[in-house]
Amino acid sequence: MPKPRLLILSDLFGGENPEWIQPYKDILKSNFDIQYYDVIQLAGILPDSDETSIHNQFLNGGMAKAVENLLQLETNEVIILGFSIGGTIAWKASLKGLNVSQLIAVSSTRLRFENEVPNCKIKLYFGEKDLNKPDSKWFSDLKILSEILENESHQLYLQQKNAFEICNNLK
Repeated sequence: MPKPRLLILSDLFGGENPEWIQPYKDILKSNFDIQYYDVIQLAGILPDSDETSIHNQFLNGGMAKAVENLLQLETNEVIILGFSIGGTIAWKASLKGLNVSQLIAVSSTRLRFENEVPNCKIKLYFGEKDLNKPDSKWFSDLKILSEILENESHQLYLQQKNAFEICNNLK
């Protein structure tokens, strides 16, 4: 039986193969057929820009372009593990028809602006100290499970110890 397809969507900084992504791939490769996407490439954004410029490019059409490209690239059922803006892109693509059975989003703070929920299994992770995470009313209103990691900030996903915790929900 073929392994389920798992898409890993990078954070705002993208990159061909960022070092921090490797522990996730190592943990998950035995159970999944993994496809990594650099969201900067998906969005057609210039990667040599500074963080503010990259962020603004995502908000001014880049996110929509990344969603459209993902919809064209992936036509079969997928599971998605998305980091920061990658999780938000996955959420929006799922709402637009991407066949997602499970969505795990880590530090996807822009989800706080969403009010429609994709029709798939969802698990969200946020750092307790991430000031931009959705508030408890948002989780309650949308009936979404979340895991708040104590003493962690926005980039909690860069730490290997958190990779194990996050991946355990995918096995």
